Amino acid sequence: MVLFATTNAEKVREAQAYLGSTVEQFDYDYLELQSESLSEIAISGAQEAFQAAGGTQPVITDDSGIFIDDIGGFPGPYSSYVYHTIGLSGILTLLEEFDSPRAYFRTSIAYCSNNETVAFQGSIRGTIVPPRGTEGFGYDPIFEYNGKTLAEMNLTEKNAISHRGRALSKLASWLDNDPVEHRGVR
Repeated sequence: MVLFATTNAEKVREAQAYLGSTVEQFDYDYLELQSESLSEIAISGAQEAFQAAGGTQPVITDDSGIFIDDIGGFPGPYSSYVYHTIGLSGILTLLEEFDSPRAYFRTSIAYCSNNETVAFQGSIRGTIVPPRGTEGFGYDPIFEYNGKTLAEMNLTEKNAISHRGRALSKLASWLDNDPVEHRGVR
């Protein structure tokens, strides 16, 4: 079993699509390191959460950000704060003067156990558009990839192409390639 340290049940559902039902939510809000590196943030959180969970079961954390090209990669690692402060409408207001602003989502998934801490990255490029769709969470309604927003995709479609799905796929492959080291996870 692996614990996913997050307060977001949707992220856990996405992880279960890659790692199976052995992923359980550890409803823990770790202190987020302030850094320009998503991997540093995720690793720090995984190490803290691992200790908070008792230090016996592997823990994963996720740090994600949306990086908008026309505004210098903002909000990047501050995406959650910006989302909760100005929301999607605030982001769209910042982008009013730009025609089809390009952006990318990036995720870093950190895994921490007694033996090691590693991080896996995934990213996806797209365009910022007016909100569409009812699925997903966060910036999904305004991030379009190949004509659909992430909020217009079901979980299977989104996981197949998303930044988090790509990072989770790398984690799953790593776990599968070393089953003795990570026994109990799969």
